[in-house]
Amino acid sequence: MHFGIAFDLKPEGPLPDGAPDDLYEEFDAPVTIHAIADVLKGLGHRVSLLGDGKPLLEAILKDKPDFVFNFAEGTGVGRSREARVPAVCEMLGIPYTGSDPLAQSVALDKDLTRRLVQTADVIVPKGLTMSFDAKPYDGDYAEFPAMLEASGLPLPLIAKPTFEGSSKGVRNRCLIRTAEEFGPTVMKLWQDYRQPVLVEEFIAGTEVTVGIIGNDPPQIFGLMSIAPKQAVEHFVYSLEVKRDYVRLIDYACPPALPVETLRAIEASALTVFQLLGCRDVARLDYRVRDGVPYFIEINPLPGLNPESSDLVIMAGLLGVPHAELVTRIVTAAIARYNPPV
Repeated sequence: MHFGIAFDLKPEGPLPDGAPDDLYEEFDAPVTIHAIADVLKGLGHRVSLLGDGKPLLEAILKDKPDFVFNFAEGTGVGRSREARVPAVCEMLGIPYTGSDPLAQSVALDKDLTRRLVQTADVIVPKGLTMSFDAKPYDGDYAEFPAMLEASGLPLPLIAKPTFEGSSKGVRNRCLIRTAEEFGPTVMKLWQDYRQPVLVEEFIAGTEVTVGIIGNDPPQIFGLMSIAPKQAVEHFVYSLEVKRDYVRLIDYACPPALPVETLRAIEASALTVFQLLGCRDVARLDYRVRDGVPYFIEINPLPGLNPESSDLVIMAGLLGVPHAELVTRIVTAAIARYNPPV
């Protein structure tokens, strides 16, 4: 079978003037692209590197692959950017791994995801999404404490861009401890990422990530807790922390939580996965406070860096090599298009 790989390569060189230093955080390094290509070749497939955007379109039209392994994030700040490759594949009748355009778009929009999953009684932190007009902000933030009081949200809070993944925009400074920090934190995110800002109650508790693989029915791959090696008052799994995870983080799979709590997390994760119509693979993040799992977000395009991605770290703790993890995703996708008789 001829497999094409859709991806966004992290560019080399300086960032554009004024861009945040995580502008390309979602994009992949060559090591990830080549590792996935090696797995597909090891399975006996011919492999083409498609990239994304115009090069992908040109490559597909020149030599149409039988199947596309998709982990392209898309450029820009649009909330539908992760849906572009699936949409192109569907338009051209090419099977592909992962979720369809609708699921990708909904999952990238954290505000819309929150509202949808609450209809299925999934517990989420209290929160609100804030949008601003396009002109530069030149105020003194005086109005923000009153806005915070009117919202009824309890401090501390965590703020993040609404349409980003890979912890892009989630920095240590996103933790809001006082009313005075509210305005500057929110406006800094707005100015850097030019999209709505989601502000949520900070759930002080155990951070747990959940891997799901497969379809009909999807299966829990594993649960992994993420905790700081040194105790901190308010732990944020921020981009700064992720970039130094070997030194700063302890991972445990399964988490040291009561069985009933683990089962509640699993049930919630499967509900979200199926409600959004996800396929083949996804990773979901939770915070657990007083035994209650709070859904934070879902990523239907989880990172597959052979060393540093959370799903791969989880797989390693479960004794599943990177190649086998990728193979399971590919097998699940192929089975969707070729169900057993």
